[in-house]
Amino acid sequence: MSGLQLRYMTSAADFQACFPLLHTLRPHIGTAAELVRRLSHQATQGYRLLAAMQGDTVAGVAGFRCSDNLLYGRFLYLDDLVVRAGEYGCGTGTLLLQTVQEEAGKQGCRHLVLDTALGNALAQRFYFRHGLLSRGLHFSQAVGASQ
Repeated sequence: MSGLQLRYMTSAADFQACFPLLHTLRPHIGTAAELVRRLSHQATQGYRLLAAMQGDTVAGVAGFRCSDNLLYGRFLYLDDLVVRAGEYGCGTGTLLLQTVQEEAGKQGCRHLVLDTALGNALAQRFYFRHGLLSRGLHFSQAVGASQ
């Protein structure tokens, strides 16, 4: 974790720099241009992308947004959290998650919410270790045109 600097990624160039890492988490996003388009759109809806930088290299990212609903009240939804494979166990993910948790508090959120794949045991262990609990199953269905 030594030498990591946290930085919010806001420009198209920033988003493009995050593509190789985010592509490992979201392989259905096929090109950097598509990622830039989608993140730029999500940013208009409050999405923020926090990067852990090792010099000029993106070592990890956390993408999130705050929202409100009847279940949680005000909550922070962690859309994306991924670190480079070589960063596992080095504290990069912990630093990003703790920073997002602090941001949730600053934004008046009562909960931090995220989804992870049922088969992603490593992520589930990470989240349990950091005090997140499984509270249900997430269901989805494809409808209409995709973004």
